[in-house]
Amino acid sequence: MRKQGKKMREYSKLTVTEKAEKSIKNGHPWVYGEEVLVCDKTYENGSIVDVCSKNGKWLGSGFVNDNSKIRVRLISDNTNDKFDDAFWYRRLKYAVDYRKTVMPGNDFKCCRLIFGEADRFPGFTVDRFENVLVVQILSLGIEKIKKTLISGLVDILEKSGVVIDCVYERNDVSVRKLEGLEEYKDYYTDGIKCNYQKTVRICENGIYFDVDFINGQKTGYFLDQKYNRSAVARIAGSKKVLDCFTHTGAFALNALMGGADKVTAIDISDEAIQMTKNNALINGVYEKNEYICADVFDYLTEAVKAGKSDYDFIILDPPAFTKSRSTVKDAYRGYKEINMKAMRLLPRGGYLATCSCSHFMPPDMFCKMLHDAAIDARVNLRQIEARQQSPDHPILMGVPETEYLKFYLFQVV
Repeated sequence: MRKQGKKMREYSKLTVTEKAEKSIKNGHPWVYGEEVLVCDKTYENGSIVDVCSKNGKWLGSGFVNDNSKIRVRLISDNTNDKFDDAFWYRRLKYAVDYRKTVMPGNDFKCCRLIFGEADRFPGFTVDRFENVLVVQILSLGIEKIKKTLISGLVDILEKSGVVIDCVYERNDVSVRKLEGLEEYKDYYTDGIKCNYQKTVRICENGIYFDVDFINGQKTGYFLDQKYNRSAVARIAGSKKVLDCFTHTGAFALNALMGGADKVTAIDISDEAIQMTKNNALINGVYEKNEYICADVFDYLTEAVKAGKSDYDFIILDPPAFTKSRSTVKDAYRGYKEINMKAMRLLPRGGYLATCSCSHFMPPDMFCKMLHDAAIDARVNLRQIEARQQSPDHPILMGVPETEYLKFYLFQVV
């Protein structure tokens, strides 16, 4: 036990650099290994420790892990917090209540309930798809209390009239190895009932999708573009649309439901094309879609060479081209290439929706790339909208990692 002011603290203490102190005071919840100056060696990895400045001032408490590059993930800046089940239950309820406010009505049925650091649950993601919760855990501290968190979340939802009958863990990501955790995916059954379903049908913007939460990318479906897809639908009327990197066909179907004459959906993955076909079929618009399994870069290149002008609205929703700062330059070139070719394919007065989901590509860099692409394509861009991720993926000021999705709508003039 040690004192913090007049209080006794039960946690081990880590003293950090002035750089880390400044970062914490500015709102960032991570302490890196090289920022730790002195530490008590009385803790277990995954337990809670106190973080203090060089002059002994308490800065916060968080989960520690010597195996991770991120040594401490802060969870509290309140010395009165007691990290018991009641504490976590309150924090879970706070996150759920926030989603009920910003994702009202039917939108609450399919949304991100927990968004990691933005909800002060470091390395913890929970997506709700109707009666299914898909969970991903990327930190040892959260792994150690996952039973408390999952059972608490299910209880909170059930008390509000939402019955969850399947919880699935998508812990099949390599980042877990950096935390000393194994990779796996499986149904979660510890005190929770489970009906072992393999897919779930959701309704987004009035459109139905079958979500494969076991084998689909990430947790099975990208919820963060929900309102951006609505923005696409609003201007898709009477357009001939090319949806690149279609994945599950979400943008394609929103465009069709918005009144597009025809949509061509393209993806390099045959599995993605099959999912798009299935989703088009269940919405009764199968015949209005064209489905192409091909590399988007190659397809756009050949279309430009052929001088095609088949489309008056092109949607670019690629996967993250960079997952580290070291590859940002390569990503810049990749983003510029597909955007420049899309601009060349569009007629004057055509429309472009384009985005990036990598936080390593900041908004100013992405905008510069678009400007450079427009110059090379010899067009001008008239901005219609600049958007971000939906509010169930909240952006926490001071934590740039939570601000990752850039989405723009332009007219080519």
